[in-house]
Parts: sequence; structure tokens; C-alpha cells
Amino acid sequence: MSATPDAKKNVVPMAQLGSPLQQLLLFLPGAALSCVIAMAATFVSTLHGGPQLLYALFFGVAFHYLSQDPKAKPGIEFCSRTVLRLGVGLLGARITASQIAGLGWSTAAIVIAAVVTTMLCGSLLGRRLGLTRAQGVLSGGAVAICGASAALAISSVLPRNKESERFTLMVVVTVTVLSTLAMVAYPLIAKVLHLPPELAGLFIGGTIHDVAQVVGAGYMLNHETGDYATIVKLFRVSMLAVVVVMVSSMFKKEREQSEDGTAVAKQALVPWFLWVFVALVALNSMGGVPVVVQQGLSDVSRICLVVAIAALGIKTSFRQLARAGWKPFTLLLVETLWMAAFVLAAIYLRP
Repeated sequence: MSATPDAKKNVVPMAQLGSPLQQLLLFLPGAALSCVIAMAATFVSTLHGGPQLLYALFFGVAFHYLSQDPKAKPGIEFCSRTVLRLGVGLLGARITASQIAGLGWSTAAIVIAAVVTTMLCGSLLGRRLGLTRAQGVLSGGAVAICGASAALAISSVLPRNKESERFTLMVVVTVTVLSTLAMVAYPLIAKVLHLPPELAGLFIGGTIHDVAQVVGAGYMLNHETGDYATIVKLFRVSMLAVVVVMVSSMFKKEREQSEDGTAVAKQALVPWFLWVFVALVALNSMGGVPVVVQQGLSDVSRICLVVAIAALGIKTSFRQLARAGWKPFTLLLVETLWMAAFVLAAIYLRP
């Protein structure tokens, strides 16, 4: 017996029922694809060396043709947003207040000044190059704090559109390449300048973008330099929370407008992943997180970021990256050189 027209109107599609199991099935294909790409990137990075996040991005780009697939798209979007934010939040497991306090006021002041001036450099130079205010802030924050991780965190509180996603990926690619080059060049500069371990650690930890590259560059010189560089870098990472809140407040009204100009739902000034970040730093500082758990959360954070980058890679293409042109690369290069020059000048001018 066939259903009446009224009965048909009451039929709800399975995808709209919203049960946890149905949501899981909806996200599964795209999420599984992102995870497989992340695993492949991790395997290649482990086997041959090189930046894990960059491999994940390029491998993801190769699967761009699946970005609009109805089955894969929900999971890809989930990984590029929710998984990304979780990964950023879990970065707080690496940081304690005692690590920051151990740096001393002069070192902390140099790092803070370097971060602030680099972000100002990004905003001012970006405007001169004809880029938007959001693009200048994103590039400056990526260079000033922690490379790809900062770029992803800051982009999550900026107005979203196709152009912003393409620019974010351009920043991730460029800042990762520049960070890798700095990992090789900066230890040589420290040797040429005969910097003692503490000052070499300040230079390396205060200028190189990504945490992994800071660790690699610091321990290329010696163990003491590596330890100090890592602590300085973690202090820069801890500033991510402050920067994200500031950026979120700056762009709150723009973010609450949809692409067609209509208003959308109001969003929280402090996103949930930032509360996770701050809570983990506080808990870790009080000794509430065992070392094994810290390492586990740090590993989970890295996994989430690799999966998110893979998903972002799927959403873009080489043609889209090429459209960004030379301006983003020039902007990021100048910001990188500015930060290195500023920290070196501060080292030689400090009493």
C-alpha cells in the first residue's frame, strides 16, 4: 500500500535525524580519507625526513577531485575545522608557567617585542602590498608565533571564504618551507657569531617558526642550546592564546557576516579550543598532568594538526595556490627576516 501525500511530507531523511551514529557515518568517508593521507605523510616523513605537515598538505592536494564529493565532503569539512581546533587546544599540554618564568624578564621582553613588531610588520606591509587586513594579521601571526599551527588557529577566528582558505594554505606552505630553511641556516649563523648556548637558544627559539624545526636546529649545536631554544619557543606558543583572542575581537563583526552579507549567528569571542589550551596550561603548571599524559596529549595534538592539514589540502589545488601570486611569499619572507634581525639586534644591545 503506497503512502499518502501527507504521510510523505512527514518522512524525514536519514541524514537529518542527527543521531550520533548517523553523524559518524556521515563524517566517516571524508575523515577516513584525511586520516589515511595523514598516515602516509607521517610514514614518508619518518622514513625520509622532512616536514610532516608539508607532506600532508601536498598529498591532500592530490585528492582535490574528491573535495566536492557528497560522501567525502562532510568528513573533510569536519577535519579541517573541528579536528584542527582540537589539535590547537591540546598544544597547551606542552607548556607550564615555570618554563615561562625560568626565561627571565629580559628574554621574555625580547620575545614579546619580536612577536608584536613582526605582527605589526605583517599588517603594515600587507596593506602596502594590497592584501587585506585579515591576510596581514594571519601571515604576521604565523611567523611570529608557531608557523603552520598558528596560521591554522588564527584563520579559524577570521572571516571565512574561498579566498581566505586559499591564502591560509599558501601561508602554511610558505612558512613551513621558510622554517625548514631556517633550521639549516640559523645554527650556522649562531656558530659564525660565536653565540653562547643561552643566546644561541634565544636566537633559534625566538625566530624559527615551527616547534619541530626549533628542536632540530637547537640540538644541532648542543644539548644546552636545544633545551633553552625549546623553552623560548614554548613561550612563543603560549602567546597564541592572547593573539587568538585579540584577533577574534578584531574580526568579530566581520566573522558574523555570511559571504552574501547577511548576518549569521553570534559567535563566542573566545573559541572553545582556546579554553582547552588555557586549561591545559594551568593544569600542567600545577602538576596535574603526568609526564606520560603530557606526551600523549602532545602526540594527539600533532596527529590532529596533520589530519587537519590533509583535509585542507584536499580542499585546494595547485591552480588555486598559484593564484595567490608572489605577494604572500614576499610578505612572509620579509616578516621572517625582520624577526631574525630584531632578535639578533636585541641580543647584541641587551645589557
